[in-house]
Parts: sequence; structure tokens; C-alpha cells
Amino acid sequence: MNNKEIVAKELFEVVKDDLTLEQVQNLLENPKSADHGDVAFPAFSLAKVYRKAPQQIAADLATKINPEAFEKIEVVGPYLNFFMSKGAISQKVLHQIVKEQAAYGNATIGAGQTVPIDMSSPNIAKPISMGHLRSTVIGNSIGFIMEKIGYQPVRINHLGDWGTQFGKLIVAYKKWGSEAAVKAEPIKELLRLYVDFHEKAEKEPALEDEARAWFKKLEDGDAEATQLWQWFRDESLKEFNKIYGLLGVSFDSMNGEAFYNDKMAEVVTLLEEKHLLKEDQGAEIVDLSAYDLNPALIRKSDGATLYITRDLAAALYRKRTYDFAQALYVVGNEQTNHFKQLKAVLKEMGFDWAEDIHHIPFGLITKDGKKLSTRKGKIILLEEVLLEATALAKAQIAEKNPTLENQDQVAQEVGVGAVIFHDLKNDRLNNFDFDLEEVVRFEGETGPYVQYTHARAMSILAKADFTPDETADYTLADEESWEVIKLLQKYPETVLQAAEKFEPSVIAKHGIKLAQAFNKYYANVKILTDDAEKAARLALVHGVTVVLKEDLRLLGLQAPDKM
Repeated sequence: MNNKEIVAKELFEVVKDDLTLEQVQNLLENPKSADHGDVAFPAFSLAKVYRKAPQQIAADLATKINPEAFEKIEVVGPYLNFFMSKGAISQKVLHQIVKEQAAYGNATIGAGQTVPIDMSSPNIAKPISMGHLRSTVIGNSIGFIMEKIGYQPVRINHLGDWGTQFGKLIVAYKKWGSEAAVKAEPIKELLRLYVDFHEKAEKEPALEDEARAWFKKLEDGDAEATQLWQWFRDESLKEFNKIYGLLGVSFDSMNGEAFYNDKMAEVVTLLEEKHLLKEDQGAEIVDLSAYDLNPALIRKSDGATLYITRDLAAALYRKRTYDFAQALYVVGNEQTNHFKQLKAVLKEMGFDWAEDIHHIPFGLITKDGKKLSTRKGKIILLEEVLLEATALAKAQIAEKNPTLENQDQVAQEVGVGAVIFHDLKNDRLNNFDFDLEEVVRFEGETGPYVQYTHARAMSILAKADFTPDETADYTLADEESWEVIKLLQKYPETVLQAAEKFEPSVIAKHGIKLAQAFNKYYANVKILTDDAEKAARLALVHGVTVVLKEDLRLLGLQAPDKM
């Protein structure tokens, strides 16, 4: 039970004739200053009911509330300020963490139901760039968060392995490429050919027609086109899996766009049977004016299907395969309209589960304020960023702790973790500019700072040879420990908030605050002093290691014991 719930329970006993428990809870506030207590209740809402001044109501309520649950209750004008019983709460929170360990903050809301998460989804034959980082790490983290509250995530890498770009690539390869060059450096060479095609096509528009013709051959199952497509796909996946290995990300399904080629005819048939398809200038559309949306273009005049046709097929396949409770699409903000159309068409088809589909949008990563573009060759390769971040982390570790064992492994966990954390600490919808040196700093609101705090706390426990005990007295009533206890106490609520909003930054910000509060505690309190509260202080340090490690895990980061 969090502090607001404790206060609400006691207040409700006094005002239950006039307010519901939920109304009381919704009225409670978190004071901005610790001087005003831990929870505040404004009495304004009862002024009309009691026909008294709010100041008088607050004073009257203070005399009726059971004082045993609190250190003290102060009346300040129209506010009742509640100061929680630090000793009772510290004892309860620290014992709960000792008992539950990494399961602290778990919930059973999901009841084992499935949640497919469409994430990452790079295009075959193009490098994984910084532009793909967000979908990958946001999706991965949401998977861990949903699992923490009882759902079963299914991470799906909906690869961009179909479309006219393959016609362009085949033309470019046949005209200017070589097998040896592709085998030597598959992604770099295929990207060079792709960029080359676009530069030349600006001067020779006929190349676009050739590309369309080759893609048509691929759609029709032409042997040469299929063999080249499969080769480009296989080589790309080898490179992709190297990067996913560095990130520590794995998938339950790699079914990309091509997987749905034989599943779209059913979508068109279903739309026809429900009389939803209308002809418009030779193309077939679904009218979505009832939803205040543009029509959904299902089939072009030449019979070719589009993204939405494929996504309708994918949604049907996922519902049948996983019987999902929710289906999440971690895709950039610019696709918002597409997903509104997808849900609207599914609703028109009579599928009520369309309401369980959620688009999880996110902002852009920019460089020097400018958008990254593969087509123009203006990209930052993710693998290079991860390797450089690891090298920077290794240099800092060598300087700060030259005798550390497993330096290479720790450097990778810290360097890669820094890149992931920097992404996830930003609110999902915000754009942010990428600066590698800022990301890998050990100080400030960074991944290495949180990891280092965890390692520092672990070293204290190792030095004390501390073993937590569920029956020991872990009462702490001092101001220094209280700020840490409150953040530990708030962790289960934080997890639920992150899940409800599909927002990993809620977890990252909790990790930063907890690391900051603990470092302040460490600076002001002699933890290892032999006195009656030593075990309680060490239990607090233990609680910090458990929760920080879990914060990091939910973001997809490792928590090294030594740094």
C-alpha cells in the first residue's frame, strides 16, 4: 500500500458519508516540499457539504483521524498535511523487498494473456541505423514491463523484406554491382547500390520503370529475382543479428512483409463480402469518412496491394495465432494516420478487437537538429555507435578502475547500456539530438551513472558480508533514509504507470531519482558504523541494489556488480 492509499483509507473512515474512497484518493496531493509532509489533503471540496470554511474543516478533520498510522498530522490553512510513520513504512518496504527480491513490483494484471509487439522492423539490404534504435529498444523495454505485470509478450520483427525497393536494388546490382563486393561487405555494398540508384534515377527516370518491372517479376515468382531477393535477405539478417546480439534483443518472430504475400487475398475477399470496397479512379478503397479519415487505399488500379492491405492481413494472422489481449505497434509518430486507418477498417469489418490495437508512437533521433535519411546516405550506423560507445566506456573504466576483471564485458554492458538508456530516459514522443560523448558520461542522468550506483551499493554489501533476513528489525526513522525508502516504496506504482502509458521513460526516471537519492544518502550517512541500525541501513542498501537492477533490466540493460 502506498502513502496515498494509507492516507485515503484513514480519511475515508471520517468522510465516507460525503466522499467515496476513490474521490478521496483523487483529491490527495504530493506536497512540493518535504516540510509540508508526504501527502496533503485540500479541504475545499467539502466546503459546500459542511457549509464551513475549508480552514475550519481541515482543523475539524485533524481531530477525528486515527493518529496511529502517522508520525504527525499538521493543519496549514485549508490543507491537512500528513507525515507518514517512517519507521513502520521502512520496516514494511525493506521486508517486502527481502522477501520478493526481483519479483518486487510484479503484478498479475495480464493473467498470462498474450501481447504481440511489432518492433524494430528494419528494411532488408539497408543498414540498421540510429533511426531504428528507438523502435527496437522501446519495444524491447515495453515487452519486459508488460511481462512484469503478468502479460506474455511476443516480440515481432516485422522486417521490411518486400516492396519496390527490391526492384531498385536488383536493377542497381545488375548494372553496377558485383557478387564479390556484396559478399565482402553485404550491407555497405547494398546501401551504396541503393543510394547510387536514387542519384542516377534523378537524371534517368527510366530506371524507375525498370525497377517496377523487376519487382513485378519478383511478385510473379521469377527465379532470378527470387534468388537475388533471398540472397539480399539472408546476408542482411546475418548483419542484423550481430547488432541485435550487441543490444541484447531477441525476437519470437521474424515474419516480415513477404510472409503475408499469400494472406492478402483473404483480406480483399472479406472486404468484398462485407461490401466495403468501393472503386475510385480504378483503385479500390474503403470509405472512412465516418471516422473523419481519408479513404484507405486497399488495391491500386494495377492490382497491387499496399501497406494497409498487408497490415490488415498481419492483424488477422496475429489475432488468430496469439489471441492477443492487446497488440502493440512501436512505430514512428509519422505513421499515426496509417494506424488510425488500420483500426477503422478492422472495425468496419466487424472485428471488435480492433480496439485492442495500440500504436505506440515515438519522436525522431536527429543529428545536429536534422533528420537522418537512408535514401540520401545521411545515416549514423547503429553498430558503429555501439562499438564506439563501448570503446569510450572501456577508456573510462581503465582510468577509474584499471584492475577491474572482465573489463571488455563490463565495457560492452556499460557502453551499449548508455546508448539504450539515453534513448529510453527521453519521453517517447520527444525528438532528441544524439551526442555520443554526452551519452557515455559516468556522471549526470546517464545509464552509466545508474549502473555505477548499483555497483557502488553492491560493493558496500560485499564489504559488510550482508545477508538479508526477513525477521530482522529494519526500522529506519531518519530523514536521510526516508527519501530513499519513499522511492523504493513507490516502485510497484511506477511499474504500473509505465505499463499503462507504454512509457519506458517512467522506469528510467525512477532509476535516476533512486540513484541520486542513494548517492546523497551514501554521502551523508556512515552506513557501516557498528550500531543498532547498521543492519537496517544495509537492508536499505540491499533494497536499492534489487530495485536499481530491476529498473535497468526493464529497460534492457545489464547491472554489473563491479565497475
